[in-house]
Amino acid sequence: MHKACAKTQGVALVLGASVRPDGRPSPALTRRVAHAVALWQAGRVGTLVLSGGVRTHPPAEAEVMARLCREAGVPDEALTLETRALTTEDNMRFARPLLDDLGCRDVVIVTDRYHAARARLVARRAGLRATASCPRLTGAPWWRVLRAWTREAVALVWYWLRGAGR
Repeated sequence: MHKACAKTQGVALVLGASVRPDGRPSPALTRRVAHAVALWQAGRVGTLVLSGGVRTHPPAEAEVMARLCREAGVPDEALTLETRALTTEDNMRFARPLLDDLGCRDVVIVTDRYHAARARLVARRAGLRATASCPRLTGAPWWRVLRAWTREAVALVWYWLRGAGR
């Protein structure tokens, strides 16, 4: 294992979610960051790679995540930002060089449970050994949860069929 990876006790790759028009994080982004911070505080990971660019509203998802992490007491030394990704494929493709620099191919992907299977598929195809750690989905209306699971089922099949992440 590379020295940097050994020093960090592991790496969490936190996948972005939308930013509101006023720059505030969406509930999904807030919950993913809170979960990643909890992993860091528990010592399960030593580095958080925050991945997400500017989709609809600035700033980049990774920058919003970094602000939330800092507010929760995570030091800058424990944060690595990837600010270009707009898709799950981008998350893995753009995070891979950062993970290589850390000497880590084993990552804990932090995303919502409905997104985890697709994220692991793309990570594996990008050459990463990935597990997922997912926050609880609380407070969302049942129809939003159903819509998210349905969307992800279709996306997972589409990604698998077209070989996304290769």
